[in-house]
Formats: sequence, C-alpha cells, structure tokens
Amino acid sequence: MWLHDLFLQLDLRGLLIFTSALLLVMCFLNEKDPPNFPPGPPSLPLLGNVFSIESQQPHIYLTKLADVYGNVFCIRLGRHKTVFVTGWRMVKEAIVTQADNFVDRPYSPMVTRIYSGNSGLFFSNGGIWKRQRRFAMAKLRTFGRAESSMEQRICEESHYLQEAMEKETGEPFDPVPLLNNAVANIICQIVFGRRFDYSDRNFQSMLRNLTEMAYLEGSVWALLYDSFPALMKHLPGPHNGIFSNSKCLEASIRAEVERHKLDLDPGNPRDYVDAFLIEKHKQNGELGFDDENLVLCCLDLFLAGSETTSKTLQWGLVYLINNPHIQGKVHAEIDAVIGPTLQPSVADRPNLPYSDAVIHEIQRMGNIVPLNGLRMAAKDLMLGGYFIPKGTSVMPNLTSVLFDKNEWETPDTFNPKHFLDANGKFVKREAFLPFSAGRRACLGEGLAKMELFLFFISLFQRFTFSTLDGVELRTEGITGATRSPLPFKIYAKVRQT
Repeated sequence: MWLHDLFLQLDLRGLLIFTSALLLVMCFLNEKDPPNFPPGPPSLPLLGNVFSIESQQPHIYLTKLADVYGNVFCIRLGRHKTVFVTGWRMVKEAIVTQADNFVDRPYSPMVTRIYSGNSGLFFSNGGIWKRQRRFAMAKLRTFGRAESSMEQRICEESHYLQEAMEKETGEPFDPVPLLNNAVANIICQIVFGRRFDYSDRNFQSMLRNLTEMAYLEGSVWALLYDSFPALMKHLPGPHNGIFSNSKCLEASIRAEVERHKLDLDPGNPRDYVDAFLIEKHKQNGELGFDDENLVLCCLDLFLAGSETTSKTLQWGLVYLINNPHIQGKVHAEIDAVIGPTLQPSVADRPNLPYSDAVIHEIQRMGNIVPLNGLRMAAKDLMLGGYFIPKGTSVMPNLTSVLFDKNEWETPDTFNPKHFLDANGKFVKREAFLPFSAGRRACLGEGLAKMELFLFFISLFQRFTFSTLDGVELRTEGITGATRSPLPFKIYAKVRQT
C-alpha cells in the first residue's frame, strides 16, 4: 500500500529517478558476491566486463588477467558471472580431478537458439548427452579409426590433396581451401559414407558456412548476444551470421539424411547417419534419437572434425615455412624411415620421433581452441581456495596451459624439443591439452591424431614448402571458436625422388 501511495506522489521525472535507483539497487544485490568468491576486474552495472575484453585476441587478454587476480578469477558478461581457470595446475584440478563437478554446460541464449532443447553432442547435458556421446564415440571407432580402411582413406585423400597442390604449377597459392577440402572429406566419409569432389558446389557452401560459423561463435559478437539476448536478437549485425550459417548447414545435412532414408539397410549400416536412423527405430525417439537431433549431432561432428584438424595443418605450414631448418630435419627423417615413394602408415609413428614432436609443437603453438567450452558447477564447491556456488559458469583457459611458464621450457618459442628427451626420443607432456581433458574431452581425439600424422607426413614427404621471398608469415592468428592463421600464400615444390 505504501508503494502505491509513493508512486501517486511522484511526477514523471521523479518516477524515472526512482525506477533507475531501484534497478541499480537490484543490480547491486544480484551482483554481490558470496564470501570467498574469486576476485576479478571492476565491472560496469548491467554491462559487466564485456566491453573490456580485447576483441581480436580475447584469450591473451583473459590469460594476462591471471597475473593480476590469480589463477581463479571472475569476470562479468552482462549480469552473468563467469569464473576463469588458468594454468595447468588449476585447469587440471577443475576438469580432471573434479571432473564430475564440471560436466554440464550452462545456459546460453545463443546455443539455445541453435540447439532447441537438450540436443547435439557438445551442448547437451544429462542422460541425453551421455547416451549420444557414447553412441558417437562407438560409431567413430566403427567407421573411423578402428578400421584399417580409414587409414587407407586418409592416405587416398592425401593423394587428392597432393594432386590439387601440384596443379598450382609452382605459383603462390592459398593452401587453406585445399586443406579444408581434404580434412572435411574424412568426416564426410564417416558421417555420410562418401567423399565430395573439391569442385562440388554444395560441399564448398558447407565449408564456407562452417568456417564463418566457427569464427563468429568465438567472437565478441557471440559474447554480446549471450550477455544481452533480448536486445541483440532484434539488432542487425554479424551475430546474425551465426544463425543463418547454422540454418544453411542444417538444411544441407537434412538433405543427406533424407537421401539415406531412401536406401537404408538396417542390417548393413554404412555410416554414422545410417547407424543413428537404425538406433532411432530401436529407441522410439528416446534419449535424443530423433531426426532433428541427428542433424544437430552431424553439425557438431563437422565443426569439430573439420575445423580443428584443418587449422592445425595450416599452422603447420606457417611454422615450418618460418623455420626451414626444422622443415629440413622433418624431410631428412621421413626420407630415412619411409623413403620418397612408400605410403606413410600410422605404424611409422614410433620411428619418426622428431616429426611427431614437430606435430605436437604445432598443436601447442597453433593453440587451435584457445579457451574451451563453458562448464557449470554441479554443486557448491571449492576451487583454488575459492568458493564456487552451484550453477556458476566456469571456463578452463587452454591457452594458459599450452603456454604455462611452469610447464614449458620456452613457452613462446616454436621448439620441438619440448617433446623430445636427451636421446631424441619422443616424450609425452602432461600439460599438452589441445583436445582438452576430463569427461568433456574431444570425442574424436583418436581420429584427429591419425589424420594429423598421415596428412602431415604425406605432405612433407612430397613437397618443400616456402613463401614469397623476404616474407615471414605472421603468427598472431584470427581468433574465433577456433584460431586460424592470417591469410597467407605458399609455394609447394615437388621434392626430387
């Protein structure tokens, strides 16, 4: 009653002042941290820190914040708090030691608009996520790395890639489209049961949509959308490309699914789509086995299976062109172990320790997934001595692990010796986390490792790579959900056999 009387006594100006003050008080109360909550930079009311984050290289800005606020700190994106976990020791604590406490994904307006309901492989939670992840991993083994035929398919695709590079006839060219074609064709064979010609228009359209979507999902525009969804969904801007690209990709995948239905043989599944459709019939649409979720799971497999491996190979060209002495050592080792004409095999890996170390160092320095997927605290818990309330969004910073000064001898230098012992033998490093770790680690890690090794060895067995005279390729990169090199051109000179 007293509030009603107060409103009657206020004029319009007074009402605006009163409303603004009330909103600020509510905002303050909402943003007040519980005792022993992680510290962080000062933030603006309602806006948070979203406009403080450096848009071009956000992972570097967020890594440097740990120097001021420690390895567990909080920033605010709009009114939402996100705890960032930095450095190998604390990231391991969060996603390995306390893996069960950081399994689920938090709510995201952007994700919800693409993945209606609890769907997909990467953003689903609970029973649906567990069942779909197990199913996808099983099918990747069945149609992917566990089959000797998959190794042969990768080698065959390497020949298509080599032929495409040879057609450049010694002229400088952009290698990115060719690498995208080759890598995407591997996941196409697993998911759709077929490869595409590099000139296929629908295939090229899918790849363009994938690249644009991956960039925008990790850009400041995605942060703005998640921070202010009610406003951003009505505004023009690059963020709308996230949704238009996803719709185009879904339409292309849906067409492939319908094609599979026409000649589906329940007793002889050819690929992931066939296997999903068969399981859908068994499960009667339960646990995410429905047509719409099939499309979204395929979308996730393409994003993960195409973007990361292709970008790693792109960075491989950049770093080995910039370090010709390292490229020379790779050539020498391949010549000594395999020779110039024999087809590389995964079985060759133990005999190519230097080349294997180079591939791992490319992954470390290339830093393909600079941050990680958001996690959500399953309960009230302690992390790094700080109190993390149930439901808090937590982001493991993979950049801070791959460049941790306490784990790497020369963290900011391309140095294959990080993965070699004193005798030149390959050594594993615990802080090597390009595929993340714990229960949300990359489900296609085994396949990706096979692809990287076979594509890399095949390319450097066949070619010597260089760039324009006097040019050193830049290594700053373009950061989205994945990190890619700045545009560059190369020469691919066929090596003498």
